[in-house]
Amino acid sequence: MIVIGIDPGAANTGFGVVRTAGTQMAALDGGVIETPAELPVAERLVRIHASVGELLDWHEPGAMALEDLFFGKNVGSALSVGQARGVVMLAAAQRGIPCFDYTPQAVKNAVCGAGAAAKEQVQRMVATLLGLPEPPSPDHAADAFAVAICHAGHAGTEAAVASIGRPAVGTTPAMRQRVAG
Repeated sequence: MIVIGIDPGAANTGFGVVRTAGTQMAALDGGVIETPAELPVAERLVRIHASVGELLDWHEPGAMALEDLFFGKNVGSALSVGQARGVVMLAAAQRGIPCFDYTPQAVKNAVCGAGAAAKEQVQRMVATLLGLPEPPSPDHAADAFAVAICHAGHAGTEAAVASIGRPAVGTTPAMRQRVAG
């Protein structure tokens, strides 16, 4: 299975593409889509949409995993991230690729075993889990790989449980696919 993880943002959208086979994971591609601050927001969103579309066409993932929107004190930042999430999800929907959301705590727990893990710890564990010689950089790419790893782990567990014909125990809303009506 190939999963693309996305850490959305209007200025920097991180992406990480992971292939899983059984318990083995490998990084296929990763980086950051950067958009210049001097561009109008609409043009930045067009560039993010086009770039993510190219990645989806190239890698043909079976799923997209996104870090869920964390609403802090900066409303402008939250709106900007929400707009980037929207065009990323649109690119996936146009290709029939299902999208899954995970909270930052769920991602950290899946990668490090602790929902309050430090950013550096997440980066080191991503490198270890993917067999990389050093942690992915910049941090937006590392975060995107982490969310892809999180989904790959949850999807593997769901598939294993489904294969024995039992409902998944402990399934949370963060693990469920979001469907727009």
